[in-house]
Amino acid sequence: MMAKAWNQTRVSELLGIEYPIIQGPLGGLSSQRLTSAVSNFGGLGSFGAHGLEPNAIEDVIAEIRSLTAKPFAMNLWVSMEDAEAHTSDAVTFRKALSHLSPHIEALGGTQPEFAPYKPIRFEDQARVLLDANVPAFSFIYGIPPKEILDEARKRGIVTLGTATTPDEAIALEQAGVEVVVASGFEAGGHRGSFLRPAQDSLTGTFSLVPQAVDAVKVPVVAAGGIADARGIAAAFALGAEGVQMGTVFLACEESGAHPLHRQAILSGRAGRTALTQGFTGRLARGIDNELLQMLNKPGTGILPYPVQRGLMRSLALPAQKAGRSDLLALWAGQSANLARCPGIQQLLQSLVEGTAERLNHGAKE
Repeated sequence: MMAKAWNQTRVSELLGIEYPIIQGPLGGLSSQRLTSAVSNFGGLGSFGAHGLEPNAIEDVIAEIRSLTAKPFAMNLWVSMEDAEAHTSDAVTFRKALSHLSPHIEALGGTQPEFAPYKPIRFEDQARVLLDANVPAFSFIYGIPPKEILDEARKRGIVTLGTATTPDEAIALEQAGVEVVVASGFEAGGHRGSFLRPAQDSLTGTFSLVPQAVDAVKVPVVAAGGIADARGIAAAFALGAEGVQMGTVFLACEESGAHPLHRQAILSGRAGRTALTQGFTGRLARGIDNELLQMLNKPGTGILPYPVQRGLMRSLALPAQKAGRSDLLALWAGQSANLARCPGIQQLLQSLVEGTAERLNHGAKE
């Protein structure tokens, strides 16, 4: 009997894609070009829309659909803010700004003024995805309300939820989520934990994946620290039926990352990464540079999410203009030094061919 090709899994079947390779949504660094390019190749392109107003999300979906007829995913955060964001005041704002202010001034930037937090509702964002009948809806930081998941199922929208612990994987399956993305602490960007604090949910990918596979019946996608065909093959050996890769796509010219960010990943300067709450107010992994070290010092005032994220933009813009990557929040996972992106087509082709070779299933067309 002929062996099943490595790419024929429940994940690829559910999503209607050729290869179970998912491009991580990349938050505010997504781009319609990147999303559509990955989908056009046969993987699943994703777009992180959590920071966008509902009407802007509509525009993004329309543009992606103008660039690809293949399945793609839109990604949202179920938990849109920390509770303290609503009570954050001018005093705490000035304390947090005091650490950034000298750098903003030295770079010729504009010092920001305090403004009360204005929320964007997850339910309003999710409504846009449902009304647009997007092919796939992925999310982190929790589980959407039952009525949203029920409507997604009725409309044939595939749901993918992120788990950082086996218990979170079980909770997602019990809620009716169709695919669990098991995200290890090697991953760049935010942790996405929701049952316990992120600091108490730091399980590595290759420990988390087999535990999640054993804990749930739905297919599991491995995420975190996977940057080449070796990582994909290893994830599949542990029971994953797909992989999600972020940093390697972030390094591609088609991503929404600033050239200084891509250069930092591709130049080998991303060798050391670290976790910080300082970039946004929630625990996330980035390149260990001067900015990260400054924000991680005891006594540095960190505002709640997403107020801190808004504050950091006041430094990001002048730092980009001045070419100061040491003062930028540079998201990257622990395998960033393995990231190579000569182009989306070449990258995906090498991942597909390398994985087929390693898994020895002779996945030939």
